[in-house]
Amino acid sequence: MSKLRILVLTSSTGGGHDARAEAFAEWCFQLYRHEVDVRIEQMLEKSSVVNRAGVQFYNRIQRGAPWIHKVFYAVVELLSYLNSRRVTFGAAYYEAVLREYRPHLVFSVHDCLNRGYFPLARQILGAENVRCATYCGEFSGGWGYSRNWIEPSVDRYFSRTPTAADYAVKKGIPAEKSQVRGNLMLPRAHLEVVAEADRAGFRTRRLGLHPDRFTVFLATGANGANNHFELLSVLLRYADRIQAIVICGRNKETYHELVHWRANHAEFTCYIEGNSEIVHLLLQASDAIVTRGGTTTCAKALHFRCPIIFNAFGGIMPQEELTWKFFRNGAASAKIQDAPDFARLMDTWMADPSVYHRARANFLQLRYEEDPTLLITELVDLANEIAHAPLRRWSFPPTATDTPPPVTL
Repeated sequence: MSKLRILVLTSSTGGGHDARAEAFAEWCFQLYRHEVDVRIEQMLEKSSVVNRAGVQFYNRIQRGAPWIHKVFYAVVELLSYLNSRRVTFGAAYYEAVLREYRPHLVFSVHDCLNRGYFPLARQILGAENVRCATYCGEFSGGWGYSRNWIEPSVDRYFSRTPTAADYAVKKGIPAEKSQVRGNLMLPRAHLEVVAEADRAGFRTRRLGLHPDRFTVFLATGANGANNHFELLSVLLRYADRIQAIVICGRNKETYHELVHWRANHAEFTCYIEGNSEIVHLLLQASDAIVTRGGTTTCAKALHFRCPIIFNAFGGIMPQEELTWKFFRNGAASAKIQDAPDFARLMDTWMADPSVYHRARANFLQLRYEEDPTLLITELVDLANEIAHAPLRRWSFPPTATDTPPPVTL
């Protein structure tokens, strides 16, 4: 019998879509090992020159001029009309992938890879031979929630929050196909947990930080868009009370400049990393995170109880507005638009720590606990409606009986 096959559609507009695609693939291997074959395709970049140029432009303005996204977003929304019945740009590549791979499930984690893509999959493979599903990572609805997410013919539509799910149904997703599944993080993020009692030791031994200073995490997405130096100039005033964790994404220039900055500011303690693979651990070592409204980072911050300070330098992108609105309405989270805003917030927190603790308590009210395997199981079961493969489900967390024997070299 053939292996169960799942095609994941993603694109590198920011880093969150790819992160969710990769997390899904890792979960499938964790739970089903070699019995489930996951193929990830960066469909926009690989299918068309027009799409590829759009992705590159998106990432360029995210780094340098977020305000332009308000116009860019409106233009991209036109795809919802162009793809209403077919895939307009890149159909030939997508069709070739479908014919060659013949997936049992087409799973989209990107807004621009739903409308048109699911009908074309059914046209090429036959409606009885494929299922289609979407995972939308938005926190709420409204301006910024792309029409491109909404393909009413979808077999299963997963939203991150009930608020976002209600909006998706309002915009055309059948209610019976809609479900809420909050987290889609790598399995290791659920296994590598720093206990509260071990937090101080982790800071000192792993990061070279002070065990008990207030720790601010200056984050960035994979593209490396940041305002680190403006933020560090504020934190420097509290060098005896505050320390920082700083990551740079794929921005090598910023990383090199930060290393130089640290060498010339011996009075301030900070941990610097480039494109970090341990964000889940860094969040657990932090008291607050400064980040733009990327859904993946914000979801991790909520899961790991690290209050968010929203970075609105240069404006907020429409998609980020959805995240900011969710945390503003639900937890009155802070937003900073420039260095003086950040200075006022730090001055308030340092003068009266109870203000910070109230902000953290409000933030934690938005948390939810969820079995991370539910989403994966439901998607694999959906694919198996077509494949009819006899699947063995492994345990999570892994047990001794589930661990494969070591390979002898």
